[in-house]
Amino acid sequence: MNTGAAEPAETVTLVVRHRVRRGQEQAYEEWLRRIVAIASQCAGHLGADVIRSTRDGLPLFTCVLRFSCPERLRTWLDSAQRRQLIEEAEPLLADGDQTEISTLNEFWFVPADGEQRPPRWKQACVTFLVILPLSLLVPQLWQPLFAWQPILGTFLLSNALITLSIVLLVVYLFMPLATRLFAGWLNNARSNEHEH
Repeated sequence: MNTGAAEPAETVTLVVRHRVRRGQEQAYEEWLRRIVAIASQCAGHLGADVIRSTRDGLPLFTCVLRFSCPERLRTWLDSAQRRQLIEEAEPLLADGDQTEISTLNEFWFVPADGEQRPPRWKQACVTFLVILPLSLLVPQLWQPLFAWQPILGTFLLSNALITLSIVLLVVYLFMPLATRLFAGWLNNARSNEHEH
């Protein structure tokens, strides 16, 4: 039932895991480039990341596609184009098409192998490493504009602009980069097993 009130959009991610049959890596890579390019043209698509690893001796590709809201993600999932592309890829896959939908914050720490998430202290360390330099640098970058337009330098407006800048940089740029950079450490199974 539509109450007339607009609900806020919730950025979501589609996490797709494909374990590729031995000898099919090149064919899969070509297929992957095609499907990522097609998905990028869909309404609401915000970007994609591909994480390559192995599971049980076979190549594992974890593809993460970000969408602006659940409805637009669902449109892509249910599209005839995606269904046809998945059918094409089936002979290349050892375990079929495995998908998971999660919020953006959850995506940051989704392990590539589908096992448990990294321990919270590791999540906190990576988040700290991303936010600290931004919290030191971003206010300095805004200072010339605040000096030029004093109204923007008032307490409320300046803090709103600085916070918005940091949030956007963290969500759309630096956190995805950091989680790829630290993926091996974040998803180290032995470290996870010893987490209390």
